[in-house]
Amino acid sequence: QVQLVESGGGLVQAGGSLRLSCAASRRTFSRYAMGWFRQAPGKEREFVAAILPITWNGGDTYYADSVKGRFTISRDNAKNTVYLQMNSLKPEDTATYYCAAKGSFPAVTTGALYDYWGQGTQVTVSS
Repeated sequence: QVQLVESGGGLVQAGGSLRLSCAASRRTFSRYAMGWFRQAPGKEREFVAAILPITWNGGDTYYADSVKGRFTISRDNAKNTVYLQMNSLKPEDTATYYCAAKGSFPAVTTGALYDYWGQGTQVTVSS
């Protein structure tokens, strides 16, 4: 079992930045692929970004087209934490952001295949 706790959400003006953090409870965190997903009111959950273990292809990263060039996912295995740096935020980025962990590496953009989820953190971008 892996417990995930997100933090760092809040209210920011368009063009601003936020950094989300997700702390994992398990010391084997480094072996998991980690992903960020988001869900806006009335919309389906969507993939945002994912990062593989460093031992797998050097920790490849993946991004949704809508955030590519603005968001950066990273991980600190010593702290069992994954981050999502969000720059140039837009009102359409407003959503609840969820961190997730996956023990296998194919299809890291598919939320339904993740094993563990955090409780979410709210991000609101005002225009």
